[in-house]
Amino acid sequence: MKSFTTSKNSITSVAIGGFDGMHIAHQMLFSKLDKHGAIVAIETGYANLTPQSERQKYIDFPIFYYPLSELKHLSGVEFIKLLLEEFPNLQKIVIGYDFYFGKNRQNSTTDLKSFFQGEVEVVSEVTFDDVPVHSRTIREYLRDGDIKQANKFLGKNYSLSGYMIAGQGIGKTQFVPTINIEVSDYLIPKEGIYATKTTIQGKEYLSVSFIGHRISTDGKFAIETHIIDHSLDFEGGVVEIKFFDRLRDNQKYDTLDELKKQILEDIENTKGYFER
Repeated sequence: MKSFTTSKNSITSVAIGGFDGMHIAHQMLFSKLDKHGAIVAIETGYANLTPQSERQKYIDFPIFYYPLSELKHLSGVEFIKLLLEEFPNLQKIVIGYDFYFGKNRQNSTTDLKSFFQGEVEVVSEVTFDDVPVHSRTIREYLRDGDIKQANKFLGKNYSLSGYMIAGQGIGKTQFVPTINIEVSDYLIPKEGIYATKTTIQGKEYLSVSFIGHRISTDGKFAIETHIIDHSLDFEGGVVEIKFFDRLRDNQKYDTLDELKKQILEDIENTKGYFER
């Protein structure tokens, strides 16, 4: 995790937005900042693609967070006044084409250029394969299980981080060992089996991961990952899963032997995916 102790007095340019996802359109805004730039993230409380604790690792500028609840009562002029009080040497503001501000979102980019005496750079809509890149679109892809398309829009592999928790205990004895994690603050992709890579204690491993209700055993919801071709002595801590492709739907099997056979096939399919 990058750490900054940047003084707000040293900041000369800012990019303003919600920035959930830190996706390729957001990165376009960040590229317009000067070397003394910073990110002003307006927190709505609904971020779930990239929680606040994870965003800094995707950018080399400091991020300053401002709750929307503390700003939404301000007029456009009051908002700019606050911004200049926070960043007294501000010379440039970077925003997206659809940026609105002020009470009831009544001010547009045109107003910003009037209220702020420095440079205002408005970044045009960013598209990928002629589809506009927005966080809401990425959320739809994830809910549909289209992880590959979501990753294209993100400009990186979608990931989940969480703490290891106890599982059923039957994987290690009857199937293959899995690490169960508890995840909060993230949008969970569609139920199914995924080709993944899992990072544990700073080392990344090839893995196959399951998201969903264990309909063939106890019926409970779980996020599990199996580390392929490695036996790890890992008793707890933070686990990160990066998603590359969705292999299949979650299915019910009548016997544990059928389930084990399918799990072994999933492992081979995952190996094949990464060998392409």
